[in-house]
Amino acid sequence: MRNRILALATLAAAIGSPLAAQAQSGVTVGRAPVVVDSGPTIAVEQRPAFRDYVVEQRVPAFRIPDRVVVGATLPESGVTYYDVPQRFGATTYRYTVVNGETVLVEPRSRRIVEVID
Repeated sequence: MRNRILALATLAAAIGSPLAAQAQSGVTVGRAPVVVDSGPTIAVEQRPAFRDYVVEQRVPAFRIPDRVVVGATLPESGVTYYDVPQRFGATTYRYTVVNGETVLVEPRSRRIVEVID
């Protein structure tokens, strides 16, 4: 009888632990999390060539008063987004130049997903 109770208690703990962990993973206190898609971006070894490509294209820079950081949302108007050429990797992101920095942007949300340094 005692072994059966211990087995049931162990089973209940094993089943309950993942549920408790899942419930807590979405909890935030004080501020909303910055969620940035983790889709394919430009590979590290391709970034110098991509920066050169952007300079050659003479993409006009857009100015914003804030710092250019991952997770920032760009304005709805005034910014032009450009397709990343296939030779730099398959990506659903677009690029633009903001405050002199090349950034990858998720086109629907206009959120910066990466600052290419």
